[in-house]
Amino acid sequence: MVNECRRCLYTSDHALGITFNDDHICSGCLIHEEKDQLDWSSRWSDLQKLVAEYRTDYSKYDCIVPISGAKDSFYTLHIVVNLLKMKPLVLAYNKYFNTPVGIANLARLRIAFDVDFQQKNVDPNLVKEITRQSLYAHGNPYWHCIAGETVFPVQTAVMMKIPLIIWGPHQGVEQVGMFSHLHNAEMSRRYRKDHDLFGYDADNFISPFDNLNEEDMLNYRYPAFSDIEEIGVRGIYLSNYVRWDPYAQHLEMVDKFGFRGAPLSRTFDAYDHSDCYVYSNVHDVLKFYKHGYSKVTDQVCREIRFGRISRSEGLEIVRYYENQQPEYMDLFCNWLSVDSRSLQFSMNRHRNRKFWEEVEPDIWVKKAKTDQEHSTPEPRSIKLEYPNSEVNSDEPKNKFITIGKGVDWPTWIGIPSPIEKWI
Repeated sequence: MVNECRRCLYTSDHALGITFNDDHICSGCLIHEEKDQLDWSSRWSDLQKLVAEYRTDYSKYDCIVPISGAKDSFYTLHIVVNLLKMKPLVLAYNKYFNTPVGIANLARLRIAFDVDFQQKNVDPNLVKEITRQSLYAHGNPYWHCIAGETVFPVQTAVMMKIPLIIWGPHQGVEQVGMFSHLHNAEMSRRYRKDHDLFGYDADNFISPFDNLNEEDMLNYRYPAFSDIEEIGVRGIYLSNYVRWDPYAQHLEMVDKFGFRGAPLSRTFDAYDHSDCYVYSNVHDVLKFYKHGYSKVTDQVCREIRFGRISRSEGLEIVRYYENQQPEYMDLFCNWLSVDSRSLQFSMNRHRNRKFWEEVEPDIWVKKAKTDQEHSTPEPRSIKLEYPNSEVNSDEPKNKFITIGKGVDWPTWIGIPSPIEKWI
């Protein structure tokens, strides 16, 4: 029997695993209550003491900070650079699904915080082969992105002997209450494989029947335990020490640093994943096929918990956006060299029959939930504003941006060109 939370919209089908108390309140909502119960000034003092151990006079960098062109990158760097006064080496993994907004945000980050920046660029042909295999076998076109984002900082920490990695929020805590904030959960090899990668690490892509070998997967392989222990590498999450509120933080970053978002067809949230053509489109549709819910449910549950929308308003929003068509599927097909029918065939292989019924060949219908319908009109109102995320007719949207150069500063960004800062 499916258990459904009485506060938010999560059910016991959540991909990360979730529990419920006798009142049918989910663990994510229960842990969220800590945000209004903990002494965050004391938690901040704990964080300051922790990072003080890693300040160095003999090294150029105190820590590593992984970022992207969206999500919590601006706020994370703001805390590390401006509030903690740390000297970070900033890292990004190139997903190759980059949007113009994402490239602009990366450029703005490097300039606004005046940090050293490295980007990991894996051979695009290899990335395409990994994507084909992960899409067909696991229904996940985004595996290389998550694998790369979660391992590149650890590999760099070992290579450059920088023991501290500072991440933004812990997904397991924020969504499903996997840990209490007081547990101070840290980065781990096991969490990465079991939850970030849903059980499929680099070794799962190597077999005598596939085109990938051990050398191909080196960019996605976690460092050896002995190497991590020798350097003392650890990864901490700021959301354990700071009252994490993505929407409020995004608005602050828009105001302070010109952070940009972009409207997306399958969600109301214009900030979370505006840097990627694939995440909120083909990847989100596959999440819907496999798990019965999509990213908009995650974002709605977050806003319900913060009290910015009601549960009934959240249901209305989810019903609408889950039925919207994804965008830019043609870009993904062109990049991967497949036609749209082949892509849809591969995607349909991963429909979970717990949530979907094939009423005719290739005609699928979503099974209704207790209080959800197959479709709904556009929501009457969404009481959340997303400034600096307007559509601009001059913004190019006809291809993935493989590499974005700072000197190619587009006029549509609306920020003065910083060419003088580029070398």
